[in-house]
Amino acid sequence: MNPISTLPACCPSLTHHWPLPQALSGVVLVSGRFDPAKLADGDFQRCLIPQPPSIQRSVAKRQTEFLAGRLCAMQAMERLDGRRLALDIGEDRAPIWPDDVCGSITHSTGWAAAIVAHKQQWRGLGLDTENMLSVERATRLAGEILTSEEMAQMAAGPADQVALRVTLTFSIKEALFKALYPIVKQRFYFEHAQLLEWSADGHARLRLLTDLSSEWHSGRELDGQFSVQDAHVLSLVSVPA
Repeated sequence: MNPISTLPACCPSLTHHWPLPQALSGVVLVSGRFDPAKLADGDFQRCLIPQPPSIQRSVAKRQTEFLAGRLCAMQAMERLDGRRLALDIGEDRAPIWPDDVCGSITHSTGWAAAIVAHKQQWRGLGLDTENMLSVERATRLAGEILTSEEMAQMAAGPADQVALRVTLTFSIKEALFKALYPIVKQRFYFEHAQLLEWSADGHARLRLLTDLSSEWHSGRELDGQFSVQDAHVLSLVSVPA
């Protein structure tokens, strides 16, 4: 099993690592930095990554983050079980994983990552990274991201945690959506989940506030985890088999 041999200058290296506090059995995470200024004509073709029409029409930044995310996913799949697959994109714009695999792709400024596992061990994986919001922007966006209870918790908490609290709430709710959407096939939004608690060691707990299915109903709680590095918040929600 050989890793991807030739990477483009816009995404010159990929790293197999675990940048989160709790390791998960059978789960592979690969990440890499990317630079849109170094994207070259033919990079998609040379990397054997399909380029959907919507990506072909997009700016260099979007093309490069898409390419980097797919390269991470390709190498993660290869490390998982030796398959080298380039993922297609579905009508819902989500990546199409093999039937026996769950996974997730994320990217922020200059960094992309993908996570994969076999469904025998994990039903859903949701990975999300976000740039840390400034205090001013976090305060402005809080009402769009936080529930009323989360707003009350923020108001009662330390002022120096506002930016982290809002960024984490945004990120881990995105991770929750990515983990559950392939299972329930229903869209839901920030107001449909609540971040109940989170701690400095990277543990978080969430509660659904809407009925997505008989199994995934209002009141159902899930654990998540997160880390903060290089002004980014990385969040993961995992659903065991």
